Amino acid sequence: MLDRLLEMSPTLGGDTLLLLPVLILLELVLSADNAIALAAIAKGLETPALQKKALNIGLVVAFILRLALILAASWVLKYWQFEIAGAIYLLWLVYQHFSTSDEDEDDQTGPRFSSLWKAIPTIALTDLAFSLDSVTTAIALSKEVLIVLLGGTIGIIALRFMAGLFIRWLAIYVHLEDAGFVTVAIVGLRLIVRVIDPALVPPEWVMVSVIFGLFAWGFSERVSTPTIAKSEISVTVPDLSGAVTEPKVSADELVTTNEERQAETI
Repeated sequence: MLDRLLEMSPTLGGDTLLLLPVLILLELVLSADNAIALAAIAKGLETPALQKKALNIGLVVAFILRLALILAASWVLKYWQFEIAGAIYLLWLVYQHFSTSDEDEDDQTGPRFSSLWKAIPTIALTDLAFSLDSVTTAIALSKEVLIVLLGGTIGIIALRFMAGLFIRWLAIYVHLEDAGFVTVAIVGLRLIVRVIDPALVPPEWVMVSVIFGLFAWGFSERVSTPTIAKSEISVTVPDLSGAVTEPKVSADELVTTNEERQAETI
């Protein structure tokens, strides 16, 4: 879809500028699975400050790698091993996510990285693997270096904000992370299919429809707020047995009282 739109405006002119909003919108839609994968990776760090720093630094590195991939796209496409390597990496991320979820659900929200510098390469490599899926678009734009730089910059900036949003949404919606990683698996399988036979790759509108459907499911259920069961509610009843006490009466007072009662009876 993207390369067809670009064929409509092969030169840098008014038509190209009019197509930029459409290209940016499509980039945002097709990068949703990328953003949620990056958000899930960054969420593996303990604090929001470390998560933010990992996304900032990781996407700067990813931007450099993405531009290098775009400029070398003609050479990269000659070697199908690059696409297979990217597909295997994406499918490994999916396996790691679902195997961790099955083993212990409590570990899903726990730290997965012991330091910031272990998360940054994972973020950069994940974005690079996703970029392999759009390398044909880079070839269509290879003659317009300014458009390549502009598209890459806008894509990385949009990806950074989307990943920041998804980090917050992952804590709100039950199925969102699973939906994102299912789309990651689809991208990985799509890379493999393209290596086998490009004619078997479904059109972009099918991919967009699948992404919309999966994310509709991802946003379908919120995390339920914890409720306190009635059996867990304990009511402490104060002990009032000692609050009411009979007045203490001395022996002398008892004798005096008895003598008064005997006098009254006489």
